[in-house]
Amino acid sequence: MTGTAKKVAILATDGFEEAELTKPREALNEAGIETEIVAPDQGTIRSWQTTDWGGAFDVDVKLADADPAGYDALVLPGGVINPDALRIDDEAIGFIRGFMDGDKPMAAICHGPWTLIEAGDLKGRKITSWPSLRSDLINAGADWIDQEVVVDGPLVTSRNPDDLPAFNREIVRLLQAA
Repeated sequence: MTGTAKKVAILATDGFEEAELTKPREALNEAGIETEIVAPDQGTIRSWQTTDWGGAFDVDVKLADADPAGYDALVLPGGVINPDALRIDDEAIGFIRGFMDGDKPMAAICHGPWTLIEAGDLKGRKITSWPSLRSDLINAGADWIDQEVVVDGPLVTSRNPDDLPAFNREIVRLLQAA
């Protein structure tokens, strides 16, 4: 993949934490990596900004039309509403499994790792998240660590928007090394 254009899917739906989508997208685009917002429905999805609804963002690809084979990596923003909706969406879980099964880079922040529980085997994986997911991830077999960014092979995770600089740095580093 070195020397070729890379493309990253950002899987989200209504209620994603705005900075957890926009800041990784900006970092990836600045590194010359193309990004596409993939969502269950075409049109727009609405963000959450800490305590209230935020902006609307255009969906680039409807989930039903997205294929993990067409992407080099996956980003899973947090927010509470977004991953809670995606983790019960069979199509979204299948999409995430495509990255897990292909051992492709994935990055999940805040509540984003919730979807990873549904999508695959986390046994022995080092991971971090928003603190309230700690028990869920441990019960799924993960080794939960409280630090700003955790890199375990192709998986990058962070706790919250304050960790975005480290999260973005590691996503870009992982893709540039691939």
